[in-house]
Amino acid sequence: MSTRIAFLKGHGTENDFVIVPDPENAIDLSPAAVAALCDRRAGIGGDGVLHVVRSAAHPEAKAMAGEAEWFMDYRNGDGSIAEMCGNGVRVFARYLQHAGHVEEGDLTVATRGGLKTVHIAKDGDITVGMGRAVLPEDDVTVSVGERSWPARNVNMGNPHAVAFVDDLADAGSLFTPPPFSPASAYPDGVNVEFVVDRGERHVAMRVHERGSGETRSCGTGACAVAVATARRDGADPAATGAPVTYTVDVLGGRLVITERPDGEIEMTGPAVIVAEGEIDAEWLRAAIG
Repeated sequence: MSTRIAFLKGHGTENDFVIVPDPENAIDLSPAAVAALCDRRAGIGGDGVLHVVRSAAHPEAKAMAGEAEWFMDYRNGDGSIAEMCGNGVRVFARYLQHAGHVEEGDLTVATRGGLKTVHIAKDGDITVGMGRAVLPEDDVTVSVGERSWPARNVNMGNPHAVAFVDDLADAGSLFTPPPFSPASAYPDGVNVEFVVDRGERHVAMRVHERGSGETRSCGTGACAVAVATARRDGADPAATGAPVTYTVDVLGGRLVITERPDGEIEMTGPAVIVAEGEIDAEWLRAAIG
């Protein structure tokens, strides 16, 4: 590990990330190192780490190198590995543009959830092709305190439980994972979204992201919410042949989600780089013990 390690800080609708450029995959980002970096008091602070690696240099992404030069090696704030992060992909793309690796227009990013198509618009917003939702038919329940709600099981490459409530305050603190049942529905844990209506094809949500706690935004969660809401409202683009678009308000801003007749889901929203600097490697060594 070198004496200093370059980093940037960015966010997408206030879902914030420590960005670690490492094209040749030379930095060993252990779970403890990631947790130290994401610590909001003793570290830099973030919901997760975006480890920026060339696909050809990472064993999990080599097979995708022919289609995507860059791999988003995403880690949750507690150091655990996640399949995908929708807001993270937008911030990842913004970093690539910031660093001069890509320009406005289209690109493909490799993730553990597969290849993601990205469009960087001239107006600054970034659209990510999030893939198709899988809707397991399991009956799922989520709870807060003594109250419980039925939830829609939606998989966006990572698992979600979407519950419709009367008030976002019903979600409680979301510091700890809301209990769910049956346990077999989500053997590896789940992201839980609590949703209220704001208007026609317009909802608001709060989310507990597994491994991170409550976050200001969750891109895959917003997609899961849009799909679950569409089905609740009787809208299915595969059946009607017409796309359906929902506006999803998160604590950190607003995302626009479109589901197309072929099942592909697109998410559009902002992504911002706010700072860059250097991590002191000696501090990091001491922080991880």
